[in-house]
Amino acid sequence: MSEMNTASYPCPEEPGFTARPINTNSYRFVDSHCHLDALEFEQDLEAVRLRAREGGVDLCLLPAVDKMSFEKVARLAHQFKDVYALGIHPLYTTKAKESDLDFLVECVSSAQKVHDPRMIAIGEIGLDKSVPGLNWDKQVFFYETQLRTASEFNLPVVLHVRQSVDFILKGLRKIRVCGGIAHAFNGSLQQAHQLIDLGFKLGFGGALTYPRALHLRKLAKELPIDCIVLETDSPDIVPSWLYVNAERRSKGALQARNEPLEILKIAAELSSLRGISKEELMYATRQNFFSLFNLNDL
Repeated sequence: MSEMNTASYPCPEEPGFTARPINTNSYRFVDSHCHLDALEFEQDLEAVRLRAREGGVDLCLLPAVDKMSFEKVARLAHQFKDVYALGIHPLYTTKAKESDLDFLVECVSSAQKVHDPRMIAIGEIGLDKSVPGLNWDKQVFFYETQLRTASEFNLPVVLHVRQSVDFILKGLRKIRVCGGIAHAFNGSLQQAHQLIDLGFKLGFGGALTYPRALHLRKLAKELPIDCIVLETDSPDIVPSWLYVNAERRSKGALQARNEPLEILKIAAELSSLRGISKEELMYATRQNFFSLFNLNDL
């Protein structure tokens, strides 16, 4: 993919773009984290997004993962009337250059200059301690530099926090931002409350659907409802009903693909855990998302 032409951002004045005051009650479910730009969706992306919208998933947040994905997530967000974030994922810092951080600033600045209401965050950024061989110092440099960019542009952040929540918190205390989402949260209760105190919502998705995920299910059940958002992380983190175990894979079965439509079943699982209706969960998590990003018009 070619480098992003920052002048090509869809603009409210362009034909085909209609900004309107947002009525949060007109939206149903929100998938707060999905990668619709992934190769897994290349063949049937429009059908995937249509299925989700017909099922009740009216808004998706599409986070970038590297410089080369900036243009695509922006274009898809406008095409499907979704929202997007720009940033460099910790797993992609291996090949990233410091100049990519300058390019991020250029793209965010351009989006704000044309008042693009669909660019709402810096992300996906963060830290990852789970993958051997990654350059930790480089991860921290990219994470903290992008936090500074978020602070400069007064944007929330979408955080990748796998096995690194304490280090994530250290960065957030050092460089203050206006909140965000801790995507796929699986830390301790104490860490959860520390993130909440810093203005963060916690993303819960397919991982909570596994009966053996006792800690995660307990968190999802007991944390305040006003700090939770729903996510799929499509096409990753498949929920339990899509998982194909090693034995079946060895016999030729293919791993099923996760997609935004699965938010409905994830919501059913979480609402059952919490003892509330799916509609109540839908309303609460939708409000959490819209209030976090202070969405006024889409």
